[in-house]
Amino acid sequence: GNRTPKWFLETLGVYTSLLNHCAYCVEHHFAGLQRLLNDDAQADAIRHALERELFDDGFAPAHVAALQYARLLTRHIDDEASLGAAVEAMQERGLDDGEILEVNQVVAYFNYANRTVLGLGVDTLGDTLGLSPGNSESPDDWQHR
Repeated sequence: GNRTPKWFLETLGVYTSLLNHCAYCVEHHFAGLQRLLNDDAQADAIRHALERELFDDGFAPAHVAALQYARLLTRHIDDEASLGAAVEAMQERGLDDGEILEVNQVVAYFNYANRTVLGLGVDTLGDTLGLSPGNSESPDDWQHR
């Protein structure tokens, strides 16, 4: 029962990949974000905000808290007090435990995937970008084909 909008899950993936300097995942998932939003200006504004960490411009308070948590989970995994405070901040801004788990799982997955891609030297040459999620026409389709 994923409830977090797919565009924001892709946003978390792009942000985590930016933090990890994983150009392949940034470009691939940014193209997916563009497809989901179907609004290049909005997608470009999101990317600009992520690259400069200007979260208060254009993101809802719950999304700001989730992005701040993503940064901590990616860069400061050993800071248990800050991670706990970030979880509380997400709760205070209206995310329930299921949504917080979704945020955690997406960010943790992208940290894993970024390291896999970087460790193998994967690049975008010859790839068709933005095909994940596989069926952007159906928000209920979470299959990655």
